Amino acid sequence: MASDDIALLAEALSKTHVGYGELSYKGQGLKLDNTESVKELVREIEEYQGLRALRLEGNTVGVEAAQAIAKALECKDQLQSCHWSDMFTGRLRSEIPTALRSLGSALMTAGARLRELDLSDNAFGPDGIKGIETLLKSSACHSLQELRLNNCGMGIGGGKILAAALTECHEQSSALGAPLKLKVFQAGRNRLENEGATALALAFQLMGSLEEVHMPQNGINHAGVTALATAMQHNPHLRILNLNDNTFTKRGALAMAQALRHLRTVQVINFGDCLVRSEGAIALSAVLREGLPTLKELNLSFGEITEAAALVLAQAVQDKPHMEKLDLNGNCLGEEGCEALKETMDNMDRADILASLSDDEGEPDEEEDEEVEDEENGKEMKEKGVKDDRESPVKLEPTCHPEILSFLSSLTAETLLKLGDNRTGLIQQHVDVSDPDKVADAFLRISSLYSDDHEVKKAVLETIDILLKKAFSGSSLQTYSFLSTLLVMLGLLKGEGKVKKVQVLPGHLLVLEHAVQQDYFPQDHATLLDTFVARHGKALKSCSHARDSLKSTLERRISPEC
Repeated sequence: MASDDIALLAEALSKTHVGYGELSYKGQGLKLDNTESVKELVREIEEYQGLRALRLEGNTVGVEAAQAIAKALECKDQLQSCHWSDMFTGRLRSEIPTALRSLGSALMTAGARLRELDLSDNAFGPDGIKGIETLLKSSACHSLQELRLNNCGMGIGGGKILAAALTECHEQSSALGAPLKLKVFQAGRNRLENEGATALALAFQLMGSLEEVHMPQNGINHAGVTALATAMQHNPHLRILNLNDNTFTKRGALAMAQALRHLRTVQVINFGDCLVRSEGAIALSAVLREGLPTLKELNLSFGEITEAAALVLAQAVQDKPHMEKLDLNGNCLGEEGCEALKETMDNMDRADILASLSDDEGEPDEEEDEEVEDEENGKEMKEKGVKDDRESPVKLEPTCHPEILSFLSSLTAETLLKLGDNRTGLIQQHVDVSDPDKVADAFLRISSLYSDDHEVKKAVLETIDILLKKAFSGSSLQTYSFLSTLLVMLGLLKGEGKVKKVQVLPGHLLVLEHAVQQDYFPQDHATLLDTFVARHGKALKSCSHARDSLKSTLERRISPEC
């Protein structure tokens, strides 16, 4: 070893932090190639009694040097924390698994019980995960609480290997009566994509102990997001969920909203740059209304959310006492929308929690092409041979009453009246009110029959009341989703998927006006509806009289003193 290298190591060792069981060579920039180069470092490790944490990040360690360090660790049975991020800079990718196996083997030989393992920023790919696979399966990791693997280039293959290793670790530790209880998982920038994320989701669901999950920038779309959402429901102590820069779209956002309904300890949600969009934002607003009591931060920046949906979100955080930050920057509010949002937050005395809106994208172009997701979904379903039923009419049970079938197929006032006094019971029984899309479709079909004829008007309103009363007995998420779909079909909200706009008739709006005055229609839902009608009323210009009547009724409903 050159004399200047020895001098550099000596200087680094002189700066080594020693205390509280920690030996740190963090950020020393040491080039550790062979046994000679780590001679003094190894001596420090061997002489350190009660070593609990070893920091090697910010250096570069070769295979021979790693083997020498590993030898020194074989008797360190109290070691709990390995901070080994960014320690293979400049090394051949083929070297890294060998180095990792040596270090992992030493920990197992020592009988260590790890609590923290950080191998972030090592870019070792799936082969690197193979290098720690045996360690992760061993008893040394039965006690693991924090695993950090950011920016390691794992890919789908590495994600699957990691998931399998964690699953085996949990199974073996459970058999011994002390199951793995991983609390913190970080794996950002790893190109996990749907398959890797789905594999890990199964492991997360099995463990059920996670408190922090950080998986930003992994190329995950709605399928992987949905799998993760299902897993999160089984981790009741989750506090931080960071999926920044993945692609939710409507389906992923709805799945995640459904999961969040079941979680009571979440403090930080980062879904920034995830294409949550307006429908997803409305779904999350419903969850904010009925849950997430400890939420402190919500990041939905750069998600193509429009003004009205942003205002609905703002209204939903009004009664969140712990809320410290709402980030809606980089969305599609437009200049007036930004001002309206600021005014709304100010009127609620919550202006201090609203993040900057300096990067707002402006109002969306109404002539934009169909969403890319439509094409992707269609292609995916075609490849899988799945029938696309998103445009199907009202979902009916197989034993549907023949007169119901006749009514739904012919859609006339005569067929509605022909059902007689049993019509409300029959429709309530056979229309699937758990599906918001089907309820919205049924609402529009039935309300289109509205007329001044007393019998017909009475039949339509009674039928709608029964339908919506049952639908609104569900969760806020379900009913917000119904309103979201209804807004899309009325042309008041740009939607995803194949839900198409209908030709708006006065009956649609007049029946809706009736519904918002009923006890089953919650006031916050009326506020949501008013927000969109007030801002996008021009879409209803063909029924201006009915529109204006609806607007007046909504204003009276949300502000009774007016």
